[in-house]
Amino acid sequence: MKEEQFAQCMQRIAKGDKDALREIYEEYLAYLYSVVYGVLGHKETAEDVTSEVFLRIWNTADKFKPGGGHKAYLATIARNMAIDELRKHKREVLMSGDTDPEDDSGGADEIGRAASGDTGPEDEVIEDMSLKEALDRLKPAEREVVSMKILSEMTFQEISNVLNIPMGTVTWRYQAAIKKLKRCGYE
Repeated sequence: MKEEQFAQCMQRIAKGDKDALREIYEEYLAYLYSVVYGVLGHKETAEDVTSEVFLRIWNTADKFKPGGGHKAYLATIARNMAIDELRKHKREVLMSGDTDPEDDSGGADEIGRAASGDTGPEDEVIEDMSLKEALDRLKPAEREVVSMKILSEMTFQEISNVLNIPMGTVTWRYQAAIKKLKRCGYE
């Protein structure tokens, strides 16, 4: 979807046009899910937050200012909502004392499935497990950059804008993550 089309959809949404939201949904569902999943690392929670992103788009369409790059706009909303979810979850965990809020090990299973080829079920399970182990070795910030770069197909500049960090930091995190994955046998 081009910038003009997106801006027109946002204007239509602001007027209550549900079809315009559906157009954005169909075009950007996978993209926004991958951004959210890159932050959260948990499939079900990422699905919930992604659906909330579309509610946020619906409720704030009248505030959209065209010309700033709609993919970065969408990714910023998705990332901020995912971070809010993490903060909310950490508060709940701290209050309940059930689990370790620093545990970030659940983030690689979907990436593993997305990267696996068309192999037999046993091969897929083994490949998913070993890729999950490899991605679990990445720091959360590295895993987030890898997810945005590979799954969301964002440029380093777009990632830099969304994360609000220098592009050099983005490329450094990406290169560090790739080196770690190569040591685990992934290209």
